[in-house]
Amino acid sequence: MITPALRRFAPLLLGAIGLLGVGGCKGAGAGASVQPVAAAPSDDSLERELARAAAGVQDPALALLLREHWAVHLERSPVFATSIGVHAFDDRWPSLGPEARARAHQDRVAFLTRARALDKLDKLDQDDRLTVELFIAELESSEARSVCQLWAWSVSTRDNALSELAGVAELVQLRTQADATALLARYRSFPALVDAQIADLRDGLRRGLVADAETLGRTVDMLERQLAAPIDEWSAMTPVADAKTPDELAIRDQLSEVVTAQIAPALQRYVAVLRDELLPAARDGANVGVGALPDGAACYTALIQHHTSEQPSADQLHELGLAEIARIDAEFARLGERVFGTGELEQVLTRLRTDPALYFDSAEEVETFARESLAAASAAAPRWFARLPKTACEVRRIPDYEAPYTTIAYYRQPSEVEPGVYFINTHAPTTRPRYEARVLAIHEAVPGHHTQIAIAQELPDAPAFRRHGGTTVFVEGWALYTERLADEMGLYETDLDRLGVASFDAWRAARLVVDTGIHAKGWTREQAIAFMLAHTALAENNIINEVDRYVGWPGQALAYKYGQLELLRLRAEAEAALAGSFDIAGFHDVVLGAGPVTLPILRRRVRAWIAQQRGAN
Repeated sequence: MITPALRRFAPLLLGAIGLLGVGGCKGAGAGASVQPVAAAPSDDSLERELARAAAGVQDPALALLLREHWAVHLERSPVFATSIGVHAFDDRWPSLGPEARARAHQDRVAFLTRARALDKLDKLDQDDRLTVELFIAELESSEARSVCQLWAWSVSTRDNALSELAGVAELVQLRTQADATALLARYRSFPALVDAQIADLRDGLRRGLVADAETLGRTVDMLERQLAAPIDEWSAMTPVADAKTPDELAIRDQLSEVVTAQIAPALQRYVAVLRDELLPAARDGANVGVGALPDGAACYTALIQHHTSEQPSADQLHELGLAEIARIDAEFARLGERVFGTGELEQVLTRLRTDPALYFDSAEEVETFARESLAAASAAAPRWFARLPKTACEVRRIPDYEAPYTTIAYYRQPSEVEPGVYFINTHAPTTRPRYEARVLAIHEAVPGHHTQIAIAQELPDAPAFRRHGGTTVFVEGWALYTERLADEMGLYETDLDRLGVASFDAWRAARLVVDTGIHAKGWTREQAIAFMLAHTALAENNIINEVDRYVGWPGQALAYKYGQLELLRLRAEAEAALAGSFDIAGFHDVVLGAGPVTLPILRRRVRAWIAQQRGAN
């Protein structure tokens, strides 16, 4: 999974154009907006990035469109701009509110009109046409998702004001006084951002749009724990954690004062609204799905299309998940017979879930195993990929404030000042299975998320929105595909490791069943938890966190298995067509070589490559 801390700001999961005008943050409610502070000192980072906006584009009109779009996107998504090294807006948060959303809609319509006109031209070359198709798809998806009004109700342990603040703190490197001045300005304007979000949530509440009680309760608990911690331990203080010189210590004192006097009171207002206003009106466990909200069915349809890049129905996805679960249940039985001497599914899952010898003993052990797994995969990768990322990947622990409430791990894409990071959850280490640890590192780091995302960012002739954007089904489908690929790469040492692979595959297949069950079939939270307990080896605490994630992030969990199955089908098609001339490194290069694309485009690319290879032979 891509880092939740930045998913509101970075466009990898939601799409660069999908965030246009709101920066991924919630907008303000009626009568509230956040105005940008005075512009940060100018530098040439903005112009350098705008020069990349139309990289590789031949048509002048398309190049102009992409440059104008990227300029608007960076200005309205200032935290994302910071993350890719554009510092012209380092002192601000997005401009939010009804007016900002209306402007974003107007801009999307205008950009769409221009892009559709270009799409009708015969003169576009193949690469430009691909860019136009992706551009249109992202804009159309963003428009369709507006029916969800997520800004009015979506709050979770991964999507809240504190995690937005923490996401910024993780990005910042204070190299100059200008950096410190910009960060202080951004922090001082954070209360206005919070108040705008409060206005949004109250507006949603008035119209019957509110999150579910369990999610809100867990979010309140997380926020209250952070508010109770000493200021020096807050994630917001991360940029000055190693302050030593007099100047650095002075900046630390200024940040501490802002956090104490302005940010903490703002978060106290925020958590009070969640606890005292939203929680009493929250949806109960029998109505956790988005389908229980006004326009919920239309919202879920739009989210399915957004995350899969196609239009499968909820019923089709549900049945696909059940079929995959049946297949993987049989795999559990085969492996269980070899490892434990029993092929009874319930006994195999119980052993995997309860045998202390199969779990880590300490947080240090969890982290060390993650580092070793990443190193082994990195060493094996060159034999399977002709193109590998130049950017490094490293392992870090999920922050303590977040760890009890979040998933087992996530990946944060590289930024201007940071490598790719594989964040591992070391909280409650005796609940972290050894047998899943290797496949987890494969998915989140190499050859999974880091390999795919860093390669996309390093493509020299791809427009900026393609390098930094991402179709969920491609990004997550690729990472799940690599979990099976890793066995071919020789990265799994025992059948116990392979039980971990089966466990993870069952987990993603169960998502198809559970996500559609919750959001389209009226499943309760308890039904979803029970299904995952019966068909995956995940520990119960992980299952609870996962189900709550699906509740608060409708449709995203569908992308993994749906994308993996398409990649496996395309690889089988290529192997059958090319027989002995099939080149696995070449196949991986064509899959990753255009950045994250929609499934229809991926099929065309792979089939064109197959035809080219057959012609060459």
